Amino acid sequence: MYSMGFDTSGYTTSLAVVNHNGELLIDERILLEVKPGDKGLRQSKAVFQHMKNVPLLLETAGNNFDFKKTSCISVSVKPRPAENSYMPVFKVGESYALSFSRLLGVPLYPTTHQEGHIWAGLFSVQEHPADFLVLHISGGTTELMKVNKESQALTLDMIGGSSDLPLGQFIDRVGVKLGLSFPCGPSLEKLARESRNPIPIPVSIKGCWTSFSGPLSHVERLMSSSIIEPWDLARGIEICAINSLVAVLKQGIRETGIKEVMIVGGVGSNVFIRQQLEIRLPECRFYFAGSKLSSDNAVGISYYGLIRNVLYKLQ
Repeated sequence: MYSMGFDTSGYTTSLAVVNHNGELLIDERILLEVKPGDKGLRQSKAVFQHMKNVPLLLETAGNNFDFKKTSCISVSVKPRPAENSYMPVFKVGESYALSFSRLLGVPLYPTTHQEGHIWAGLFSVQEHPADFLVLHISGGTTELMKVNKESQALTLDMIGGSSDLPLGQFIDRVGVKLGLSFPCGPSLEKLARESRNPIPIPVSIKGCWTSFSGPLSHVERLMSSSIIEPWDLARGIEICAINSLVAVLKQGIRETGIKEVMIVGGVGSNVFIRQQLEIRLPECRFYFAGSKLSSDNAVGISYYGLIRNVLYKLQ
């Protein structure tokens, strides 16, 4: 039994296959190309790149896997499990997944990009509670959710996060101004390691919600009015992020009583942020998606398909 998953997100084309033991056989990805200095991609250009990339991933995967052995197909069809959630890029993966499902005569299990991140986190850990908090921090999302996992389903209840700018977008906007390549998270993390005098950046907190538009405006004013060391600014941004996330999590724990927290999303791969969350919140038990599984991938998507298909077979 093999489960194949597709994910065509804002900046990565992904294909993955897991077997019936939950072992990862294929994890192929292509990062979409963004011109130097640009802050992102238009959906039309991202769709075009996905259309070119999926066949390339299938060709690479086909060298190591017989597609006829596929038992089910899973795919992310929209960003979040919400009625008004939609991005054209996900239609590319959905179209390929539907075609493969019908061609091979196997079931198709649609899910969402956000749930795929959570399933990637669950794939990374051996044990986890039925109820836990998830902090999803990426270029497109900063959300705190109360999650319940029952057999093959996830129930998500958003309770906090960023009220405006996602954390990853804050990092990218400053990173581009510093001349870093987009997406800027890995480069900014590396740059911050050189800091000896981090620049303080204020935070904005209201209950379980934070704001990064204010800190961004503060940083932009600093950059235009004074000479600052880029590594000190990079570390300052990380500390601002940590202070904001700690405050949001503390309030979320007060409101729910849940101290088990899973961190997912690309920003969640930042080692300094991970370490500081554990230090600042010793009362919590943290579950981190594997470093490679924090960024956009189809591993969680394919794992979800496996869970759905195994339980379907047993019913």
